[in-house]
Amino acid sequence: MAMISRRKQKYDVSPPLRQYLYHFDRLREIPLVYDDLTRFSGSIPYEDPRGKETLWLSVFYDQEHMRELRPKLTQIYAELKIGGESDHHEHLTVDRVDFGEFGNSRPFRIRITNLYNDNSDYFYVKQADASRIYGLELEHILSPNRINYLVKGNTLIEEHIAGVPGDAFLRNDLPKPELNKVRIAKEFTKFNERCFIRLLGDMRSVNYVVDITPDFEEVQYRVRPIDFDQQSYEKRGKTYLAYRFDSNKAVTKLAFKSLNRKTIQQYVAEERAQMTRRAKVESSRLKALLGVMQREELAPREHVVRLAADLAKYHHDDVYRGCDSMGALTATHITHMLEL
Repeated sequence: MAMISRRKQKYDVSPPLRQYLYHFDRLREIPLVYDDLTRFSGSIPYEDPRGKETLWLSVFYDQEHMRELRPKLTQIYAELKIGGESDHHEHLTVDRVDFGEFGNSRPFRIRITNLYNDNSDYFYVKQADASRIYGLELEHILSPNRINYLVKGNTLIEEHIAGVPGDAFLRNDLPKPELNKVRIAKEFTKFNERCFIRLLGDMRSVNYVVDITPDFEEVQYRVRPIDFDQQSYEKRGKTYLAYRFDSNKAVTKLAFKSLNRKTIQQYVAEERAQMTRRAKVESSRLKALLGVMQREELAPREHVVRLAADLAKYHHDDVYRGCDSMGALTATHITHMLEL
């Protein structure tokens, strides 16, 4: 069983990382609203559509404060989605604000509604943390998924990642007889490999979603991480393996039952090959990111030493023992596993 630190240390966004974000158009002139959002006057537990309480709180603001917040939040949404032109967000309104006290980034979830057609969408306002930003960038570069986010000061804005929450999928969908067990086993195997290669930890079932897409004959699945706080932070190597978490036991058991060893090796090889192609296409961006990351402190020293030892033992290669930062470990691991 993998274990996770209950609350990781927050790391500020350094000037070199800000320069990287500026170069790749992640820094934007958006309102600094995180601190404003913390000044809510009341809250109630948020219930999902089935009436079950969640870990989120719906929060409320006095009228004057909300009048100030509303245009700032719709402006941020417009900037995130369409570049921020003012005539494109006048018909948008803030329908609800939820607060997640449970997360390292203590997120706010903003529900935006189009007044013309009542269509709603979400985005997240979080405390900017270097670990999370590196996680978002590595996901954007090395995974099949594009990630949309913005940074300004201590405020991090993230686009909503749609999908069925992993814990709900494992509880409600996995037991269904019509589920294509081989396809979900294949995707979970590839997801596990992606996370391990780029050292994204804490992939418990609550920290990813399953994107379900009907195809012309079958249903396609894609497992996507939604929590990047534990990028290159934890000291135990097994915490970067999604299948080692108890909450993923059911899908892990399904994968080993549905796939034989050679098939698992085939899917692992496929994922590595695809990640290698993405890394080569984005080679200058990946090199710039890892260059900055290697010079930063992203975890306590004891975490670096312990993880270096674990990776050296796992790969039977002492190259990891010479790494003196989490960024160096991440760069070495990606280079080693993708043969770059």
